[in-house]
Amino acid sequence: MTSRERVLMAMDHRTPDRVPIDFSGHRSSGIAAMAYPRLRAALGFPPHPIRVYDPIQQLAIVDEDVLDCLGVDTIEMGRGFALEDSWWADWELPDGTPCQMPRWVKPERIDGEWVLRSASGRLLAREPGGAAFFDQAYWPFLEDDDLDHIPEAMAECMWTSIASPPGPSAPDAESLRAGARKLRERSSRAIVALFGGNLLEMGQFLYRMDNFMAMLGEAPERVHAFLDKITEIHLANLERFLNAVGPYIDIISFGDDLGGQNAPLLSPGMYREFLKPRHSVLWHRAKQLAGAKVMLHCCGAVRQLLPDLIEAGLDAINPVQISCRGMDAESLKREFGSELTFWGGGCDTQRVLPAGTPDEVGEHVRKQLAVMTPDGGFVFQQVHNIQANVPAENILAMFEAVRSGENALQC
Repeated sequence: MTSRERVLMAMDHRTPDRVPIDFSGHRSSGIAAMAYPRLRAALGFPPHPIRVYDPIQQLAIVDEDVLDCLGVDTIEMGRGFALEDSWWADWELPDGTPCQMPRWVKPERIDGEWVLRSASGRLLAREPGGAAFFDQAYWPFLEDDDLDHIPEAMAECMWTSIASPPGPSAPDAESLRAGARKLRERSSRAIVALFGGNLLEMGQFLYRMDNFMAMLGEAPERVHAFLDKITEIHLANLERFLNAVGPYIDIISFGDDLGGQNAPLLSPGMYREFLKPRHSVLWHRAKQLAGAKVMLHCCGAVRQLLPDLIEAGLDAINPVQISCRGMDAESLKREFGSELTFWGGGCDTQRVLPAGTPDEVGEHVRKQLAVMTPDGGFVFQQVHNIQANVPAENILAMFEAVRSGENALQC
């Protein structure tokens, strides 16, 4: 069974030959660039130049030798682009480790901190000393909004203008199509295409989170007008994107963090009013255009929203933040496992992975697998990205627990 077949079988709620594994298949299942050299060393692989795939979160590109060793079944579509050295420029991670950043990002050092700018030169993000990622520093609609110029505002926002590959390495539909096709030809892994299509988060990116959350209650008509414009933009981009890459992908990933640690960020009623109809339009159009499975990256305690997300057309949710209230694996699997694929929830990254012993990590993962794997509907992934402080031996313990029935990690 190929990796692609394994992932798609699990997403069809059938039992594959083994649990499918995602590691770095999208921007919330990867590893911090500062932790990646330690993982390579622990696996016995020689040092390799570190390329920072996600400039904001500073995630590493995970090399093919590591993917093969760990039995990873997924690959992000962007790995088919910016392959030439000319697309990369030397930089230095916060711990002093040499790395390479996409050439189009160009971090600058100002007053003891790194900053990122838009194409127009506006300062968008800061990385203060001691931090391991960039923080948003500019919100285009913070003082005043203009709903007729949302694309221009998006070009001045950190989350929508600081691109991972493909980025400018695929400036038109034909080059985008060619890169996706070549990746499909050379890889049997399930290909995840990152689209985004953020709705709630787009309001937070442009207005700032506190302001947009207040608008939901204070100015609902303005929010509806804004979300109508955003959905129109997303639909046009979705048409262009999937007309180019649709035949070469298996999963399309959208994003909207709808939960906090203890509850959803908005009530089920507000979700149904503001987001559900628009999510449904986007997700069903993606299925019409490409026949791909729809995944939503959605952090937090979102149990109360799952019935509506399923009704809106969702196939898989990620990262299944099991340390949040109401997100325990057993009840999620029991109540929603026949309708929804849980893409994540395999290992807690808030407490267990960074602070547990290797034995504790292994035991925890095996318990998660026992609950989540029956009858398919599960792709193993740790809950969100592996952070810079996670010991390499804990990462190995996690993957060894997943692969324990296969003489694990004989690289």
